[in-house]
Amino acid sequence: MYAHSENAVWNLPAFGPHQLSVENFPEMILYLIRHGQSANNLLAEQLKERPGSFPFETYMSQRVAEPPLTELGEEQAERLGAYAKDMAISRLYCSPMLRTMQTIQPLAESLKRDPTVWIDLHEHGGIFLRPAPNAEAVGYPGLNRAEMSEMFPGYRLDGISDDGWWHGDEEDLASCCARAVRVAEELHRMAGELEEDESIAAVSHGTFMDSLLKALLGRLPGNELYFNHHNTGVTRVDFSSSPSQSRKVVTVRYTNRAEHLADDHMTY
Repeated sequence: MYAHSENAVWNLPAFGPHQLSVENFPEMILYLIRHGQSANNLLAEQLKERPGSFPFETYMSQRVAEPPLTELGEEQAERLGAYAKDMAISRLYCSPMLRTMQTIQPLAESLKRDPTVWIDLHEHGGIFLRPAPNAEAVGYPGLNRAEMSEMFPGYRLDGISDDGWWHGDEEDLASCCARAVRVAEELHRMAGELEEDESIAAVSHGTFMDSLLKALLGRLPGNELYFNHHNTGVTRVDFSSSPSQSRKVVTVRYTNRAEHLADDHMTY
């Protein structure tokens, strides 16, 4: 069963007015977590402070391909790790992008678990730069296996080669949605093969998390809604059995919880 700690509000069932029946008590809990504030997130916040509409082309020309966490982002990640230290999370996953690998590090240390890098959790677009308006996007390979091993010893680097992991230019949204469907199917497979109840956590990215939640709920492309997340915001998804369903029933317990952050640490 799932361990409970006094400060781990994420563990609470958050049932609301309708209690769960015994038949669909969760067998796999997924905590989906957005990375901490990155250098590109900070740039976007600074540009939003300018009068007028958001200067998208300015942002695109000034952003970096592989942004690290800011100092605030590192503190958000530390608070995330401290908050979850007593939770019974057995597996950790993150995307191969630097900001998620940094974000999950304090969580991994608190839980004494080695994260697995899951390539398909990367952000929409991949690793690229578009240096000028209407310019063609230029792709970059991202961190390679040796670099990841040096920076994040102990991480499981499935599928990461000596040449990095990103081999395209800029991924379009349709491809991102297809990838989200692939991840959703893999999560269903994982839940279906469990021999005992389990909780897992995955650190990913804002747009991909939106696509993944829609894939799990059968709402892609879902342009009429968006699942927004603060930096290190947490969404809980339960996978449960039901005698009337051939696959696991997906229940979103809550979205974008950030009790581990003080108000002045809340960023997008």
